[in-house]
Amino acid sequence: MLDLPWLQPGVFVGSIAFALIGVVLFWLCFIIVDKLTPYDLWGEIVERRNVALAIVVAAMCLSIGMIVAAAIHG
Repeated sequence: MLDLPWLQPGVFVGSIAFALIGVVLFWLCFIIVDKLTPYDLWGEIVERRNVALAIVVAAMCLSIGMIVAAAIHG
């Protein structure tokens, strides 16, 4: 058979499942942070072109992504 451990069905399905869980957790965290802020993050970044807020939100997204990845990886 194949000698690639990442291509085995169990490993492949598990990776897809954990990726989906990670994406869902990321979006839930982003929605919670968006609700906690006193203004609309997306509207502020897209409509008013607030670059400073975009950088802060990008840093927040990276940190949430790292936390979710670390939690999933173990």
